[in-house]
Amino acid sequence: MTVKLSLASLSDAAATAAVPAYDPKSLTAGILHFGVGNFHRAHQAIYLDDLFNTGKAHDWAIVGAGVMPSDGAMRDKLKAQDFLTTVVEQDNNRTAARVTAPMIDIIAPGDVATVIETLADPKIRIVSMTITEGGYFIDASGRFSPAHPAIAEDGRNPQNPKTVFGLILAGLKERKARGIAPFTIMSCDNIPGNGEVTENAVIGLAKLSDPDFARWIHENVAFPSSMVDRITPATGSREIDILKNDFGIDDNWPVFCEEFKQWVMEDKFPAGRPRLEEVGVQFVPDVAPYELMKLRILNGGHAAIAYPAALLDIHFVHEAMEHKLIRGFLEKLEKDEIIPVIPPVPNTNLIDYYKLIERRFSNPKIGDTIPRLAQDGSNRQPKFILPSTADRLAKGQDIIGLSLVSALWCRYFAGTSDSGKEIVFNDASADRLNAAALKAKDNPDAFLALGDIFGDVAKSELFRTRFAHSLKTLWEQGTAKTLELYLGGKLVK
Repeated sequence: MTVKLSLASLSDAAATAAVPAYDPKSLTAGILHFGVGNFHRAHQAIYLDDLFNTGKAHDWAIVGAGVMPSDGAMRDKLKAQDFLTTVVEQDNNRTAARVTAPMIDIIAPGDVATVIETLADPKIRIVSMTITEGGYFIDASGRFSPAHPAIAEDGRNPQNPKTVFGLILAGLKERKARGIAPFTIMSCDNIPGNGEVTENAVIGLAKLSDPDFARWIHENVAFPSSMVDRITPATGSREIDILKNDFGIDDNWPVFCEEFKQWVMEDKFPAGRPRLEEVGVQFVPDVAPYELMKLRILNGGHAAIAYPAALLDIHFVHEAMEHKLIRGFLEKLEKDEIIPVIPPVPNTNLIDYYKLIERRFSNPKIGDTIPRLAQDGSNRQPKFILPSTADRLAKGQDIIGLSLVSALWCRYFAGTSDSGKEIVFNDASADRLNAAALKAKDNPDAFLALGDIFGDVAKSELFRTRFAHSLKTLWEQGTAKTLELYLGGKLVK
């Protein structure tokens, strides 16, 4: 028998899944979260669910907020099951399901008035977000871009905001007018210095319409940095069917993820916070070393294997790790070029951390896909790959493997795999990347001319030479042979 997920059916779901030890109806909101996607529900919401299960912090439940029109479909699906989510954790030797209930509502996208009123509620003490790397309006150098059309529009019309940061500003302004202390603003996205990046976006937008208010924010609002980590694939019919068949639970939008999770955070919460350290969150004085390690080794590793796998028509991440050339490419790249330019991390051996990442990538139960890793490269390459390239160039070190990563990305955006199969792009800049990649077949500098992506790295003669040679080899000899040459130390000009 299949149980349709809802509050009324929790006791039935308990036959095959863990269910909340608390009464979801007893929760009150303390957090408003923008971007209620799979990662949020497998990460921040899980930590809160763990804490609520101890009988504590029931005044820290989540109210979600949709911004994009597509958020409406998720809201409808989750509302139909009382905002419950089934999270299926999959390790190599273990699979377990749990029903989570820390989210008590989602505000529909476009309902600006309700978002602002909720932000002004004194019970809301934290505003968090997972809006992807591309949602922060930053350029290749990591600086906030006030000229972005969406930001410029919110700057002209702060009373009718469309962006997350415009909504946050409107909520802060309303709290200030009512004499209510500001909430803490917490990014949960994979961006170096995400606290500072978020502060720059909020204050940068405020300066466009009210410089005095921008100064008030700088003096009164906290923006803690954090490092978040859990591999969480997209949900499709495969995941929905597995949950029904293996656990007998009918969930409109379940989340599948690995068993591993990590959250490292600055303890800067003047408005208060739940005691998440009781359920495994690490509060540290400086998040930067952990963050850099994770962004370069894990996220950089994902970016490195995505494009050779796509060019070889590989669909699943674990299948890419089973391919000896791709696995070897990742290991050599990490050990020879990425890890050596990562500063020390407290109580952490970087090679051991890489071995953990390698094991996680190889997990066949996750069902993580190469198309997910390959998406949004125009935002991910400048954050996960090119900083390592820049660091090595600054030290006078070679970048054979990192240049190959950039060349593989360029070759991918030519639009067909090595077998001639058409590649479906998922990137806001897909059209211009495709055009540049096609030109780069004959003129490699055409791709490196994307200044908002490559920045100063493209000015390096060594990088341009290595990139051009790798790209030429990919076109003439194919992906597999190029990887073989790299592993044999022969991909040099």
